[in-house]
Amino acid sequence: MTTPPPSIFKANDIRGIYEQTLTEDGARHIGRALAAAVLQAGGTRIALARDGRLSSPALAKALAQGIGDGGVITLDIGLAPTPALYHAAFSIGDGNGVMITGSHNPPAHNGMKMVVGGKTLRGESVKELLNAPHSATPQTAQEVDIRSDYIAAVAAAATPSKSLHIVVDAGNGVAGAYAPQLYEQLGHRVTSLFCDVDGNFPNHHPDPAQPKNLIDARIALAESGADIAFIFDGDGDRLGVLLPGDEDWIFPDRLLMLLARDVLLRHTGSRVVFDVKCSGHLSPWIKHHGGIPDMQPTGHAFIKSRMQETGALLGGEMSGHFYFAENWPGFDDALLAGAKLASIFATDKNAMRDIPRAAASPEIVLDIGDANGRELIATIKERAHFATAENIIDIDGLRVEYADGFGLVRASNTTASLVLRFEGEDDAALERIKKDFNNALALIDCSLD
Repeated sequence: MTTPPPSIFKANDIRGIYEQTLTEDGARHIGRALAAAVLQAGGTRIALARDGRLSSPALAKALAQGIGDGGVITLDIGLAPTPALYHAAFSIGDGNGVMITGSHNPPAHNGMKMVVGGKTLRGESVKELLNAPHSATPQTAQEVDIRSDYIAAVAAAATPSKSLHIVVDAGNGVAGAYAPQLYEQLGHRVTSLFCDVDGNFPNHHPDPAQPKNLIDARIALAESGADIAFIFDGDGDRLGVLLPGDEDWIFPDRLLMLLARDVLLRHTGSRVVFDVKCSGHLSPWIKHHGGIPDMQPTGHAFIKSRMQETGALLGGEMSGHFYFAENWPGFDDALLAGAKLASIFATDKNAMRDIPRAAASPEIVLDIGDANGRELIATIKERAHFATAENIIDIDGLRVEYADGFGLVRASNTTASLVLRFEGEDDAALERIKKDFNNALALIDCSLD
């Protein structure tokens, strides 16, 4: 077997381009490495699922072959969202699971998200096991249907006080195979939009962080008279939310405030973990409601690991990942997030009215070509001077905090790009902070704007 290239082993997972950097032969090799990790963790089984990408069935088959060759039983749950895979990992897979998914990346891309022994397995850890010895007895894969069990578990965790009318836009991603049935089982009325799974993504790309991908849901929300719209990414672990009459989508860090208030009503003193891209209003909000704010680097592996270390009951990222550990195993689940938010809005349709709102940008992605993102960040740290900053946080890139806002620049974990985000108490503050960062970027490359 050909050893997969080092470039696909990322900080949080595995990502590559099908038939270029991520091949079926490479998937078999990765499968044997995963089997070694499972056996080292004391397990004998691993759950496997795949998203709706055209390359996912072939990669899943090859991966299962490799896992079996490594002496571990694959429990194949087939086409399913990533949260359903995590549920299977914890309910039937000895705490082990692997999801074949390209998430929100272009159709030709694909990858793997992994959990072993109940903990997120990073791509770098898999790379270290590629040449591990394999002498175990080969095992065969088994097909398992966990759809009804997963939907029942989510429904039990988020029973609403009354029903809503919900627009569900899956963007032809795999969440469409589960989400409408889930919300209908909870008693909600559902208007489905692009819920047929199609790896060509013929209507819009399944990425709720990009405003252009919300247009169809906004139109459906207005035309149907629905109460709320949920927009999912390609593998169902990120959520976007729209409300009637609101021109903008609700930034996920503001939704996290809503979820934090809810969980802290029941668990005063609990910790809430979030990433460096989140609003400056989040920490004071969590403290005001009796919680402990905990800022961490961006990435699902970092958030989940920190939640396990500290016993935090809730976590979230600006990208739309929400993590639950209150009567849940602590993984990110956009379908459960939607169910919990539906319960909150069913009780109070104006639940967002007192959630702080600042002038803020969405995530801004700058392509850096062949440059090394972390080296660029190091150069900015060395050369830039933020004269009016009150605090600088460098746990993940550079987050510069001012009295009236913040700016962030960090290297992406998954693509050759820098990711920026800005927030100000008003538009003037926002523009001033953006200008500070434009000046800082000009110090390393005048073409970055």
